Amino acid sequence: MSEHHIEYAVLYEQGPTSWGVWVPDLPGCVAAGQTRAEVEQLIAEAIPAHLGVMRERGEPVPEPTSQAGVVQVSAA
Repeated sequence: MSEHHIEYAVLYEQGPTSWGVWVPDLPGCVAAGQTRAEVEQLIAEAIPAHLGVMRERGEPVPEPTSQAGVVQVSAA
């Protein structure tokens, strides 16, 4: 039996003393830590846990709809 994989967009934010990350398609699925590497690991663990709670509650697992991109603009 093959494992089904879903890819969700995640958004990283660097604050003055820490990093945060959240998943737009999974409200409430967030993580915070001291480094980007730390929050990358934390969110990789948080997403499956969040989906597990949703399944336990009988809620549907949402399909990814968000996409992240970068737009370059002049700083002038």
